[in-house]
Amino acid sequence: MTAPDSPPTAPSGERIDDVDVSTEMQGSFLEYAYSVIYSRALPDARDGLKPVQRRILYQMAEMGLRPDRGHVKSARVVGEVMGKLHPHGDTAIYDALVRLSQDFTMRVPLIDGHGNFGSLDDGPAAARYTEARLDAAALAMTEGLDEDVVDFVPNYDNQFMQPSVLPAAYPNLLVNGASGIAVGMATNMVPHNLVEVVGAARHLLEHPDATLDDLMAFVPGPDLPTGGTISGLAGIKDAYATGRGAFKTRAKVSIEPITARKTGIIVTELPYLVGPERVIEKIKDGVGNKKLSGISDVTDLTDRKHGLRMVIGIKTGFSPEAVLEQLYKHTPLEDSFNINNVALVDGGPRTLGLKELLQVYVDHRLSVITRRSEFRLARRRERLHLVSGLLIAILDIDEVIQVIRASDESEQARTKLMEVFDLSQLQAEYILELRLRRLTKFSRIELEAERDKLQAEIDELVALLSSPARIRGRVSEELAEVAERFGTPRRTLLTEAAPSIASSGSRKSGPVLEIPDVPCRVYLSTTGRAIRVDLADDLLDTPAPPARRSKHDAVLSSVVTTARSEIGAVTNKGRLIRFSPVGLTAVPTNSIQLAAGTKIRDYIGLTDKTERVLAVVSLDGADSIVLGTAQGVVKRVSTGVYPNKPAFEVIALKPGDEVVGAGQGPESEELVFVTSGAQLLHFTASQVRPQGTAAGGVAGINVTGDTRVIFFGSVNPQAAVVVTVSSSSDTIPGTDPGRAKVSFFDQYPGKGRATGGVRAHAFLKGEDTLALAWIGQWPALAVGVDGSVRTLPAPGAKRDASGTPLDAVIGSVGRRASALA
Repeated sequence: MTAPDSPPTAPSGERIDDVDVSTEMQGSFLEYAYSVIYSRALPDARDGLKPVQRRILYQMAEMGLRPDRGHVKSARVVGEVMGKLHPHGDTAIYDALVRLSQDFTMRVPLIDGHGNFGSLDDGPAAARYTEARLDAAALAMTEGLDEDVVDFVPNYDNQFMQPSVLPAAYPNLLVNGASGIAVGMATNMVPHNLVEVVGAARHLLEHPDATLDDLMAFVPGPDLPTGGTISGLAGIKDAYATGRGAFKTRAKVSIEPITARKTGIIVTELPYLVGPERVIEKIKDGVGNKKLSGISDVTDLTDRKHGLRMVIGIKTGFSPEAVLEQLYKHTPLEDSFNINNVALVDGGPRTLGLKELLQVYVDHRLSVITRRSEFRLARRRERLHLVSGLLIAILDIDEVIQVIRASDESEQARTKLMEVFDLSQLQAEYILELRLRRLTKFSRIELEAERDKLQAEIDELVALLSSPARIRGRVSEELAEVAERFGTPRRTLLTEAAPSIASSGSRKSGPVLEIPDVPCRVYLSTTGRAIRVDLADDLLDTPAPPARRSKHDAVLSSVVTTARSEIGAVTNKGRLIRFSPVGLTAVPTNSIQLAAGTKIRDYIGLTDKTERVLAVVSLDGADSIVLGTAQGVVKRVSTGVYPNKPAFEVIALKPGDEVVGAGQGPESEELVFVTSGAQLLHFTASQVRPQGTAAGGVAGINVTGDTRVIFFGSVNPQAAVVVTVSSSSDTIPGTDPGRAKVSFFDQYPGKGRATGGVRAHAFLKGEDTLALAWIGQWPALAVGVDGSVRTLPAPGAKRDASGTPLDAVIGSVGRRASALA
């Protein structure tokens, strides 16, 4: 009989161990937490994928679901992945598959979905109703798996092998972002533009000691799949430096007339992961509880053909700008995104900044390319070994046949071949399996060509593997190819403007405009950047600050207005586009730097790559807008006749013609043309009668042959200079610096309108054209195509001189920003 205080006995063959419950629970929880972190919730920093996403892409590649083949049912893909690699339920697998296909979630979708894969407001259809196949970008993620580029590990039951990481031909984690909740930690990473990220990765390959500022020159900020506007970049820089930060995103909106008496706010892009139904619901709630006022109706006109379009009607008597600020404050038209860059590095979670994320990826690609090259080198050496044996056999084929016929069995034949011809066992085996049709003369020529090709490839691979610099160069080249194939233009506009009142103050306060309607000056650089400088009324006529020479600071055009007024942007297509400078980057008067400005084509929404902004003009001033075209047409536009449209034509252009210059000034200013043939013509603006916007202008300067107008402007002749740069039409544009000349404008006599003008530059031997011309007040600033400052000769040359050689190519010339302040 068992004693009362003795431990309980177990049945035969079993054992009972006493364990401490707290220790067991702690150990079990830690194992569970590690499993969630490593196997489910966090992406790998190398390929940017969670295990379930990686298994989906790998299994679809194994199933042959390439972009050039048909779709298959999503349920079939889910079943294959669950049965072979990921036994955690079909719901988790299908949810991951759906996310990989959504173009509003992924910046570069990896799966081509067919059917209802959901929207920002609705979930997808069931897996039995949808179909899927790999997108072309997914092939770049899985390319090379058959070349031993990554390690393979067993699946959950050791029956199949799966890659521990994908080769990832581009930095997927930065491009597509990630989100996940683990145990005690989470990740929330924002998408970026593929071309920009690849540019930063290539720069890091070439300059391993690059700073964060160097990399941010390539990756200035996130690029969200749904577009929108990011206001304020300080939080983004914090995230790039430390891995944690936050930023505000705004919808892309415009204020347009809906009818003759009604104005509306048109929403065409929403913040990341915000759907139109959610916005409409919040607007209705705000109107109902009196937080929002001035809104008459909301209409969602979104469709697959035209994309997102939501129209918010404004009641008569309400300021659309004030209503918009209310909407930013009380609805998801302005939203925040908290960045938390947590990813797995060497099997453990780490919080990574921009440089660390790029470095992990670059190291991964260097490993992939090295392993791939080693694999290819081994395969080519094996093949060269066999080809060399075949050539030996073909050269002495009669003796080979004799040896084989004299042998009693294949084993003896192999041994004799190895002894007689000094072959390896593999070569002998290959010769024994040789077919008679390979014994022709042509086959020998083919084998010799193959041998030479293999030897050349081996030499190239050996040279590659022996040089780390070449390997880095190969990685950079392949990244450039991927960016060329899959890169798309930036969708999200980055501005330094502060976020709206939604980010500060009581949400119960009334609508307060973030930026008052104060006087300001808008500057447009020759490189296409725009800034706003707010001015007090008593500072409009203050002296300019000391001259400074900064990148991009050559001013093409400027206009004095107020922060919330409408001004116009005149383009080379003869269009005038209305816009408000309120969202432009604002800089102080004592530190004017156009390098910090917003790209004007992005700000006003130009989609045609051939269209560019030539000038910014006032729409309520007394001075006329003047335009000159490449074919020598001049036009003054009558004031006060501008249509009430967001964009309209200000000149009817002839076929093949375009506007080359535009400006605004009084009748006393001189209108100046310069042609590529070095002819300059100027006459007073009063000689051109103002016309309506639909007119086509009048003859300005006679152009003959292949010459065309390269400069037009409205110039105050006082202290004006003429800058000309000669070149040759036989050279590639942008390669020959040419010769530059700076002369005083008063040396050029005025001529009548519609004449040929006077000579402005003497060509030397080999020169036949002007590459650039500019007329304006001194001091002038010349910049290269990248905005870098260039040196101009001192003014004072004769008008018919040939100029002095330049040491660098000049892209454009303008006034110094500091001289206009």
